[in-house]
Amino acid sequence: MAKQQKKLGEILVEWGFVQPKEVDKALAHAKAKNIRIGEAFLDLKLCTENHVYKALAQQFGMEYIDLDKNSVPPNAVNLIPDDLMKKHLILPLGKEGGKLRIAIHDPLDLELLDILRFRLNADLKTVLAPKGRIKSYLGDLFSTNAQNTIDQTLDKTIDKFKDSLDKSMDKSLDKSIDKSIDVDGIGEAAMNDPTQAPIIKLVQAMIAEAVRNRASDIHIEPMKDRIRVRYRIDGECVERDRIPLRMKNPLISRLKIMAGVDIAEKRLPQDGRIKLNIDKTNIDFRVSTLPAYYGESVVLRILRPDSVRIGIQNLGFEEEDYRRFQKIIKRPNGIFLVTGPTGSGKTTTLYGALNELNRPDRKIITAEDPVEYNFTGINQCQVKDNIGLTFSKILRAMLRQAPNIILVGEIRDLEVADVAIQAALTGHLVFSTLHTNDAPGAITRLIDMGVKPFLVASSIQAVMAQRLIRVLCPKCKQADNEPDEMWLKLAGISPEQRKDKQLFKPRGCDYCTGTGFRGRIGIFEMMEMTNQVRELAFERAATNKIRKAALAGGMKSLLSDGRLKILNGTTTAEEIVKVAQVEGITTG
Repeated sequence: MAKQQKKLGEILVEWGFVQPKEVDKALAHAKAKNIRIGEAFLDLKLCTENHVYKALAQQFGMEYIDLDKNSVPPNAVNLIPDDLMKKHLILPLGKEGGKLRIAIHDPLDLELLDILRFRLNADLKTVLAPKGRIKSYLGDLFSTNAQNTIDQTLDKTIDKFKDSLDKSMDKSLDKSIDKSIDVDGIGEAAMNDPTQAPIIKLVQAMIAEAVRNRASDIHIEPMKDRIRVRYRIDGECVERDRIPLRMKNPLISRLKIMAGVDIAEKRLPQDGRIKLNIDKTNIDFRVSTLPAYYGESVVLRILRPDSVRIGIQNLGFEEEDYRRFQKIIKRPNGIFLVTGPTGSGKTTTLYGALNELNRPDRKIITAEDPVEYNFTGINQCQVKDNIGLTFSKILRAMLRQAPNIILVGEIRDLEVADVAIQAALTGHLVFSTLHTNDAPGAITRLIDMGVKPFLVASSIQAVMAQRLIRVLCPKCKQADNEPDEMWLKLAGISPEQRKDKQLFKPRGCDYCTGTGFRGRIGIFEMMEMTNQVRELAFERAATNKIRKAALAGGMKSLLSDGRLKILNGTTTAEEIVKVAQVEGITTG
């Protein structure tokens, strides 16, 4: 007969740490609060945390460890990822007999052990330690690590590219500071005060690392216990650094100084710009600050000039769509709309078209909010609503400048739509964007705005919807001989279609920073205005009818374009399904 396990209260009474009456009191408290009896003992301060955890170790036949600073070998913390330690409050204590020795605080959390075995791919030997001691140790550890990031580890990172940073960035930083505030004031103090040096180094290293990792954004987000820094790489947010909370004000002030915005204003959103030279490339950063619960959130949008000069063919067009695109943008008049959600590459596509058309014999004017990239030979006008310089006002003034080609950053309302259509009908080629899910939806959206159907039918030449998909890393992608049938089915790829095709899947290497993907291209849905589509627009037909007619007239859907990129080994079925219009699935 198995020996019956003693109860926690019995062990504590037996050891003389509590009285029987106190056990009853703890049981009643635990029931009332819906907590464990061990937590009740601590809640009522009937005994110490050490006493409770020693008794728990006895109860479950585990080794108990008091967890002082000498309990954890110096390099043991590198055996487990930081996120696991913080999320589950565990602490690695080194290896013993081929097993990983880990301090835990909950002997009943069997699910945690399964997670750890899966994530760490190792046999485990668990010991019990007080929860408060583990939390305190981890707090000290991460606080120390964060400080080392600024004072020591960060210096090592900076050393790798110190020459280029010091030479190229310091000049630009000086200019930014001179421009934003008086050099005799805060700017000079920030540069010369030795207590500010770690902040300057931190910001320089952060920006340089983000640029070199091909990030499109840097997100600096104050949280309850730290500052989270994330980079958006190929459309995915990647957490990079942990910065201690005490650095929040100096870090945000430094970025505000560089962006030339008011460092004293913390209640209202602000926008600024930073120009820096990194690795001999001039890069603009659009800076946005937003007051949030734990402090101001700062986002730096990285604007690389080369990203919009990659050439139309490199955007991801298949041969047929490329020929159609070239034909459309070289028409003398009409409207060409590019649609899609925020971050789908609409601006890059339109800039690519303008770059192709930018010749001395053509006059091109743009109205943008904001002007993200500067092009030689193109007249670019910045919208400034605060002084009444709106899209519609700029558009009307444009028409008096005798342009050949007009770019309107976005058609937001009826007034802008009407002026753009009038420009198209009077012999101008107009490019613009619209926020719709697909190409046929742009027709109904304009009519819903209040544009007369006959104007929509006669002025629009073509509408192109697009999304961005991640491209498999060319250096590490591997053949997928057993692809997931669910994703293939959702992407509409039958066994016959992939019969003679080799599909690929991501693996991960240094070149792609372990993600398996490097870079992004577009998938496109090009709808030309055929006679049938024009008639349906004139009749205010529903989007699904317009879509059906467009497909019959030769339009290739986003999903169809995506299928071609799966079958030629450019990306995966899962990646296409996540961004294309697929019935019956919700992707997160």
